[in-house]
Amino acid sequence: MSITSKDQKDGSSRPRRRLTREERLRQLLDVAWQLVSDEGTDALTLGRLAEQAGVTKPVVYDHFATRSGLLAALYKDFDLRQTSIMDAAIQASDPTLLGRATVVASSYIDCVLLQGREIPGVIAALASTPELEKIKREYEAVFLNKCQELFSPFAGGELKLASLHGMLGAAEALSAAAVCGEITAEQAKGELVEVITGMVARNARGRVPDQV
Repeated sequence: MSITSKDQKDGSSRPRRRLTREERLRQLLDVAWQLVSDEGTDALTLGRLAEQAGVTKPVVYDHFATRSGLLAALYKDFDLRQTSIMDAAIQASDPTLLGRATVVASSYIDCVLLQGREIPGVIAALASTPELEKIKREYEAVFLNKCQELFSPFAGGELKLASLHGMLGAAEALSAAAVCGEITAEQAKGELVEVITGMVARNARGRVPDQV
């Protein structure tokens, strides 16, 4: 009988355990993040991912179908991680405006820094097609709704949508500057706290008292 398997050549009869679908997805996402980190978002194709992950192309296509699907999955993976970190921090935070603002700012900046230079490339790629831009907007809306719930009580009513988008723009710009080393993480967090508390203060000042 000829010896064909690697395990047999190594003198081991132990069969290789097949990954579950969830484990395979996690592996592919981890390899995709590494590929983006090493070679940039432009290098991220389903074929290249299959090669780097050591699997066949049909395995990758079964999970993502298209490159757009892969990019969307990476953004979802990032968003879930960011949400998990933020939710845990909010639960343990001081229920004051400063406490909430500090948690949101720190969680947002830390999560982007944890992902390093990869996430800005993925976010930029998401804006390349209407389909991907729509996915990005949907996840942004979830974050803005969370901030609306957290900060509206301190403003005496619902925050303006324009103000929330301004806060998000500041968060993206500050985290990108921190990733590039233009500013420190602490500077980014401190400035974002100022943006959030300023947003709440402006909205609170704009409230007109009820007439009696």
